[in-house]
Amino acid sequence: MIERELEIVNRLGLHARAAAKLVHTASRFDSQVWLVKDGEEIDAKSILGILLLAAAQGSYVAVRCDGDDEAEALAAVAELVENGFDEERAANKAEDTVESTADGGGTS
Repeated sequence: MIERELEIVNRLGLHARAAAKLVHTASRFDSQVWLVKDGEEIDAKSILGILLLAAAQGSYVAVRCDGDDEAEALAAVAELVENGFDEERAANKAEDTVESTADGGGTS
């Protein structure tokens, strides 16, 4: 079993979309993946469990993985969390699209 503590960095914390991305990522692996916050341990492949953690921006969660592909699972989950669930990139892309359309760059 391996474990790593991670900070939730995205503005909205572990809300529904971020939780869904986390479940999707954890489910790619055969290893068991858990999140631990304030002594509560939940299955990271359960969206309801993740939402019940109520992990806001700035909170810390431990990610525990156990299984044949535990290192890969931990790396993938850590990358997702550390990248803010790709929300900033998606927001910037949407903003660029809106600006492009406003400038007449959209298609007619």
